[in-house]
Amino acid sequence: MPTPLDNAMKSKNAVLAFSGLVTAALAWSFWGGDIFPSQADPTGNPEAWTREEMRRWLAARNLYPDSNDTREQLLERVKANMR
Repeated sequence: MPTPLDNAMKSKNAVLAFSGLVTAALAWSFWGGDIFPSQADPTGNPEAWTREEMRRWLAARNLYPDSNDTREQLLERVKANMR
C-alpha cells in the first residue's frame, strides 16, 4: 500500500516544483544576487564631485546624509571623514 510520500514522489507537480527550485538556484548563482551592481566610489578631488556622488560616498561608509543637506554641508562631511 503506497504512503502519501510515495504518492507525492510520483506526482508530476512535485517534479516540476523541484526542477523550478533547481533552476532558480542556478539562475541566482549565475548572477550572484547582484543583478544591479552598485556604482563605484567617486575618485579625485571631492570639491569636483556632484551632490549625488558625495551622498553615495557618505552612504557607502554608513554616514547617511540628510536629504536636505546642501552641497557645502556634504563636502564638509566628506572632507572630515576622508583619511
